[in-house]
Amino acid sequence: MTRTCYTGDVSLAQLDQTVTLYGWCHRRRDHGGVIFVDLRDREGLAQIVFDPDNQEAFSIAEGIRNEYCLKITGLVRRRPEGTVNAELKSGEIEVLCRTVEILNASVTPPFQLDDENLSETIRLTHRIIDLRRPVMQNNLKLRYRVSMEARKYLDQLGFIDIETPMLTRSTPEGARDYLVPSRVHDGQFFALPQSPQLFKQMLMVAGFDRYYQITKCFRDEDLRADRQPEFTQIDCETSFLNEVEIRDIFEGMMRHIFKEVKGIELANPFPIMSWDEAMARFGSDKPDLRVKLEFTELTDVMRDVEFKVFNSAANLAGGRVVALRVPGGAELSRKEIDEYTQFVGIYGAKGLAYIKVNELAKGRDGLQSPIVKNIHDAAIAEVLKRTGAQDGDILFFGADKAKVVNDAIGALRVKIGLSDFAKAKGLFEATWKPLWVVDFPMFEYDEEEGRYFAAHHPFTSPKDGHEDFLSTNPEKAYAKAYDMVLNGWEVGGGSVRIHREEVQSKVFKALNIDAEEARAKFGFLLDALQYGAPPHGGLAFGLDRLVTLMTGSESIRDVIAFPKTQRAQDLLVQAPSPVDEKQLRELHIRLRNPVDIK
Repeated sequence: MTRTCYTGDVSLAQLDQTVTLYGWCHRRRDHGGVIFVDLRDREGLAQIVFDPDNQEAFSIAEGIRNEYCLKITGLVRRRPEGTVNAELKSGEIEVLCRTVEILNASVTPPFQLDDENLSETIRLTHRIIDLRRPVMQNNLKLRYRVSMEARKYLDQLGFIDIETPMLTRSTPEGARDYLVPSRVHDGQFFALPQSPQLFKQMLMVAGFDRYYQITKCFRDEDLRADRQPEFTQIDCETSFLNEVEIRDIFEGMMRHIFKEVKGIELANPFPIMSWDEAMARFGSDKPDLRVKLEFTELTDVMRDVEFKVFNSAANLAGGRVVALRVPGGAELSRKEIDEYTQFVGIYGAKGLAYIKVNELAKGRDGLQSPIVKNIHDAAIAEVLKRTGAQDGDILFFGADKAKVVNDAIGALRVKIGLSDFAKAKGLFEATWKPLWVVDFPMFEYDEEEGRYFAAHHPFTSPKDGHEDFLSTNPEKAYAKAYDMVLNGWEVGGGSVRIHREEVQSKVFKALNIDAEEARAKFGFLLDALQYGAPPHGGLAFGLDRLVTLMTGSESIRDVIAFPKTQRAQDLLVQAPSPVDEKQLRELHIRLRNPVDIK
């Protein structure tokens, strides 16, 4: 008999019917005369009852252990009064076993599936067992639903799913490429794509108008909780639309996905904030708007104070001084303040100045801080006025190069905002907060290398009227670029692309890429742009990040079936691994130094 339904879907609808179920023994309980087995499949659990009157089935049940793969045929009946499990779909019924077949026995698993204190190393080493855990099964099912809803939405709008190559040319911009040696072409290499960026632009030139694919991308970079050497994008491109029209399409897609998958209505429309405003108010281009804290600009106020930390930063080219007001924060202990001081040090801050506002009416005398004596009355008055400080508040200060201040105090804002203290004080709103961040700078300047780098990528179009800045004042050039931010995570980013070869050449020049290098790296794109390339633009969503947010997981490794560790290793299959000398010879490769594999 074939399977009647998934084990987790058995319900009162099958009452008094004979069903055939397949699954794994999640738990076996011997109640002295009656044996219970919780049978599990991807949809959930069902309670199977083995009665001693059925001697054959009962005898087999005595030998069943956790993770045995079973086939069960039995009668669906109501559970006895008082034993209903409201947390299970099958919680009102049980299945009285008539026949049981052990399809495969199992050795003792390395851990219990309901163990909540597992190390990630153990989980990734035994990923097959880890993936049997209900939380992981639910994560991957939700990931599937997100992918399907994205496909449905894009299909309705005329987008075509087109595959692009996995073996392509190395065009190192940003992260390092993963290289693949060619056996046929001695000494030459393919690269795995960091994204389909160049190919999707060429598809627009080819006239496909609306493209998408859910595809793997590869970047050989330092890893964090939200990064993997291989990750998945929902990659999209359109022709003949401006940046507002493009944002509208994909904002609609995000609302569709959340409504269909989670039953959540996201804001309509999403708020829009310029990059300049986001950095000024939050020190971040992906601000978490659930946190009700923001910066107060004080650079101009601190230029003539005695406190050297403040005045040196305020008078430094590219320096910044800000305050972060935390309502009710005066009750924070010295220990907590010291912990925050250590925390901002991770981001390069040399310390964390603060002022506790005990009694505003007393002016200077109502403030508690080691730095107050070095700040004159006019500056103190302006600080209190601008921050809107009230009795019982604390003001934290950042003073350094703008990047250090933004990184350190921006991270402090989120750390405080997500704390139990902030939630108790109403400084955190537990909801979904989407945001468009727009109008990014075209370039970032690297002082060590003395050159500009593309803030997004070198194919991003400048804002109208900013083309001349590319050659005269690159720092003034802003881009038709936009990021979708959700609860402090960048879940998608894109831009209107450059579709004219002369503008693309100006951008390469600003990036210190001469004509010869541009031709060598990107000649195929420059050639394509000469054949009537249409105006085009798009956006790519990080599927892993999006699903991580939607499931409430701590790491994207919890929403990827077979992820790598933070050291870019697959503990399940033990990759990367050495290869034999014959394989190396076929690829014309010789290791310079013997590698000791431990």
